[in-house]
Amino acid sequence: MLLPLVWAACTLAGCLYALHQNIPWSVALKALPAFLMEAAFFYALGVERVRMRIEKLPSLVLALALVAAALAPYSQAALAFHAFQWRAFFWIAGLAAAASFWYLLLPRTPASDILFLVFVAVVWLSRILYSLYPRPNPRLPLDALAQVMWFRTGLFAMVSIRRPPGVGFGFWPKSREWKIGALYFLGFVPFAAALAWWVRFAKPHLPAATPWTSYVAVATFFGTLWVLALGEEFFFRGLLQQWLTAWLRSEWAGLIVASAIFASAHLWYHAFPNFRMAAMALLLGLACGLAFRQARSIRAPMVTHALVVTTWKIFFS
Repeated sequence: MLLPLVWAACTLAGCLYALHQNIPWSVALKALPAFLMEAAFFYALGVERVRMRIEKLPSLVLALALVAAALAPYSQAALAFHAFQWRAFFWIAGLAAAASFWYLLLPRTPASDILFLVFVAVVWLSRILYSLYPRPNPRLPLDALAQVMWFRTGLFAMVSIRRPPGVGFGFWPKSREWKIGALYFLGFVPFAAALAWWVRFAKPHLPAATPWTSYVAVATFFGTLWVLALGEEFFFRGLLQQWLTAWLRSEWAGLIVASAIFASAHLWYHAFPNFRMAAMALLLGLACGLAFRQARSIRAPMVTHALVVTTWKIFFS
């Protein structure tokens, strides 16, 4: 099994982060079990053979398991730091239950699907979950657990209970998907550079040539690929773009409208309304939508998305 390797990689990454950020070991080691627990749940989601075993469970049992899995990392971290609150526990349980039982209580119709996406997006954009998690150190925000948990719960509910076709869900792209994703990234770069200059989005800079910079680049790429890009490409390309294409009876219309919705979700980035970020996100949405259209799998736009975010983090922030 690959899970021990995943845990080892997460532990190494956590130790390097703690060293670089001067986080006391007493704090880092208390937080580590919650992150390893979340890594195990995310591993079960992304590895098809493991997920298929889970999907053999009755839907009711699976939904209950998703709620329990949403609560476990919070409970572990909160108890470790003596910050457990029943109010936070019940908020997490209620939101996770709403997502997990959605398709057990509502019909699998376009209206239910759209309401599900809106619900997931509203919870995400409101940041209501962030305030529920303890913050034992200014440089160790445990609300990262909230982000991953919410992505994972929504993805599990849709992938394993709703089971939409034609998504191409998974962690590791095939060779063809790597190539498609990289090519659309290269096509994105000149247009993005022109747009960034026009809207005064950001000024590029050369990063420091240190081993830490290389580590950050690799960690940013795979962290984005397996969390942010996986979640956003699943919802915006794997679901929304496909649904809009069917409803509007046009692949181009579905691609453009899904990209516009993707851009509008970025209006809340840091400060509302962030039109510069939305403009860049629109261009990224179009590039990712084209990659999905060619590959018929979200794994290709995941590569494009992750390369863009990594480039931005290293050269523009």
